[in-house]
Amino acid sequence: MNYYQQNKEEVLKQVNSSEQGISSAEAQKRLESEGPNELKSKDKDPLWKLFVENFKDPMVIVLLIAAAVQLVLGQYIESLIIFLVLVLNAIVSVVQTRKAESSLDALRNLSAPEAKVIREGARLTLPARELVPGDIVLLEAGDYVPADGRIIESGSLKVNEGMLTGESEAVEKHTDPVEGEVALGDRLNMVFSGALTVYGRGTVVITGTGEKTEIGKIAGLIESAESKQTPLQRKLDKFSKKLGIFILILSVIIFGVEAARIYFSNTSVDMTASILNALMFAVAVAVAAIPEALSSIVTIVLSVGTNKMAKQHAIIRKLPAVESLGSTSVICTDKTGTLTQNRMTVVDYYIPEGTKEEFPNDPDTLSDAERRLLHIAVLCNDSHINEEGKELGDPTEIALIAFSNNKNKHYREIRDQFPREAEIPFDSDRKLMSTIHTFDGQKTILTKGGPDVLFSRCNRVFINGEEKAITDELLEQFRQQNEDFSKRALRVLAYAYKTIPNDTTRADVDDEYDLVLVGLTAMIDPPREEVYDSIVESKKAGIRTVMITGDHKTTAQAIGQDIGLMSEGDFAVTGQELDAMSEQELDEKLEHISVYARVSPENKIRIVRAWQKKGQITAMTGDGVNDAPALKQADIGVAMGSGTDVAKDSAAMILTDDNFVSIVNAVGVGRTVFDNIKKAIAYLFAGNLGAIIAILFALIVDWINPFTAIQLLFINLANDSLPAIALGMEKAEPNVMSRKPRDINEGIFAGGTLGAVITRGVLIGIAVIISQYIGLGHSPEMSVAMAFTTLILARTLQTFAARSSQQTIFQVGIFSNKYVIGAVLVCFVLYSITLIPAIRGIFSIPATFGWNEFLIAGGLALGSVLLMEVFKFFRVGMGKKETSIS
Repeated sequence: MNYYQQNKEEVLKQVNSSEQGISSAEAQKRLESEGPNELKSKDKDPLWKLFVENFKDPMVIVLLIAAAVQLVLGQYIESLIIFLVLVLNAIVSVVQTRKAESSLDALRNLSAPEAKVIREGARLTLPARELVPGDIVLLEAGDYVPADGRIIESGSLKVNEGMLTGESEAVEKHTDPVEGEVALGDRLNMVFSGALTVYGRGTVVITGTGEKTEIGKIAGLIESAESKQTPLQRKLDKFSKKLGIFILILSVIIFGVEAARIYFSNTSVDMTASILNALMFAVAVAVAAIPEALSSIVTIVLSVGTNKMAKQHAIIRKLPAVESLGSTSVICTDKTGTLTQNRMTVVDYYIPEGTKEEFPNDPDTLSDAERRLLHIAVLCNDSHINEEGKELGDPTEIALIAFSNNKNKHYREIRDQFPREAEIPFDSDRKLMSTIHTFDGQKTILTKGGPDVLFSRCNRVFINGEEKAITDELLEQFRQQNEDFSKRALRVLAYAYKTIPNDTTRADVDDEYDLVLVGLTAMIDPPREEVYDSIVESKKAGIRTVMITGDHKTTAQAIGQDIGLMSEGDFAVTGQELDAMSEQELDEKLEHISVYARVSPENKIRIVRAWQKKGQITAMTGDGVNDAPALKQADIGVAMGSGTDVAKDSAAMILTDDNFVSIVNAVGVGRTVFDNIKKAIAYLFAGNLGAIIAILFALIVDWINPFTAIQLLFINLANDSLPAIALGMEKAEPNVMSRKPRDINEGIFAGGTLGAVITRGVLIGIAVIISQYIGLGHSPEMSVAMAFTTLILARTLQTFAARSSQQTIFQVGIFSNKYVIGAVLVCFVLYSITLIPAIRGIFSIPATFGWNEFLIAGGLALGSVLLMEVFKFFRVGMGKKETSIS
């Protein structure tokens, strides 16, 4: 039997303790057997190991081999650049890994440093790490709970357990046993390590310390949760292995053919020098074919996405999360503060004479009953707003003074007009609060509280400005209205009063009888206005939204239905109902469960894993310690800016405004970022493919190599990064949020990207081949110069064709991306440097290469790009035609 199901005597007996506490000797024995009251730290991989892990990628290995060969051959600058890029990428990866490990450190910092303990009847203050099961701990307002425990004495004890349950409202505790198996948030006779005592006092017997606390269980879940690679990381890893092997084979073939050609040639040449040149060319082909700046370009494009998201209240902690968001197909979101305003608000009221559609905003038009209802709500109320504008007090009572303020009757005016003379504080047994004030020379007791309790205390009702005896019919109207409000998941308070003798100086609970019933107010934490449209937009984008909350099922379901989150056939389940489901049953019902209520951390991880098992990219929101394991398990963990450090450290993204709308907006940015990364990848590989096609063609037909090693390296350095980065600045495609999330099994070149690479690569290759053919009519040297010029100009101008996969450059707007214009101009300037008389010899451009040759090479480059746009126009047109037919 659980501790919360037992009475306090049974609990004390089970932990072998008493209300006088255990002895110091016994505490020492238990400390040795149970261990200190702290979370154990896990050994971390050393930095050098994390650094070396980054150099196991096949594509990186090929680049390292190429850089080493270049170093041996004296090409120091090129090899240094390659080494530098690889080292920088490794450093970034190590930093990100270390950041991801910080969630457990933050969890350890939640523990209270000290605890007030009773041992052998004496009160002591001890370090919290020395607590053991059986210790008696005293709690007061402001204390952090140092370990899990069963309450054995409560003086109106209220504890904020939001970091475990996700609910911001403090929970009132008691000492009575709780019947049946209940969720953590309903264990009202227990306190949990890391929770904050906000009101009253209590005495607790410790039942769990260290890793046996609820916080400790969460720490274990965080460690067991798997860190997920993003879809792009998985695709790039898979692709880089294939590319690395392909490039290695290609380079070996090119070197073998060249070496064989040199060996069997009849010309007298320096064999060693020729073989070394062939080796250098093969290495240059490898370097040219592998875009070593790809990782850096992806990082920069992701960084651009983070800046865009930051402007929309989403702070990215882990760069790959930007791309993951674009793949998201399921958003598991919290309710309080994310879908709702995290602010209790009065949304309806009832008085027996009949309520208006809306409570009047003009105080002069209030009926007597409405005015009295407002007075009781404000005066029988302990909340207030301080000079800095901060709201202090119970959220329910704050909602009542906000209601008054919104109706043009500032609560301070009412309190100044009718000052409090005495009070009976609220307690959980009576479920009432009363205060005494004087109205028109007559002392009056005002009472508010739970409807069921207050109804039984009233014998009259205030109706049409008069007090009338309450009848069964009138009482039934109140009860029916209370039931109607409750069905809408509204929190209901009842209000009553009665006049008392003017010589009364103090209030007594006996005065809370024979009251005059005035009316009811109904409140809820309402949905954010903008959430309604965001739910519609997410459905349009093919994203399933699931609510996971610590709140009650009825409230959660009502909010879910209101905002359109629940579709026909969907239903809600509690954490206990989820626990009762087998894995097969959950798998069958998963797609119809839209709301989970009263869930545990284990439940949240199970829900995330269930969606991942179905191949869905899952985003998970959270703000409490209880959310941390699921945030880490999810493909993209989204923490609230107002949440705990533990949640933030476990998450990949933080919402500064705690708003669901910001998640949907971030998904749009994520999709755009992924589109732009694919545009950059297509740009890089199309240019590389064009060069490889020209090289292979020349090899097959026994032409001179169309490029020198220096030319290929120059193109790689001058022509890759800037245009690719500029493509990362492109705006969103028109249909970015009206298409379904992409399939996680979809390759990196899917969705038309491979077709674009092949089309553009072939066109560039053909243009280079034609250019070399024309150049051969003059001389072999001229053919190399013309091939080089055509390739570098075609690759540069290809930037315009790569800007959109759905629109031509004229539809996008030639000058709509200033970064592309700048990148193209810089590439032209860099190419022009190779034409300087003192330098052109280095790049094998003969003195006879003039305007005619340049215009021919440039015309072929421009023609290839125009053909790219023509092919795109017809491809997109055919796609639209097929879509309209289907």
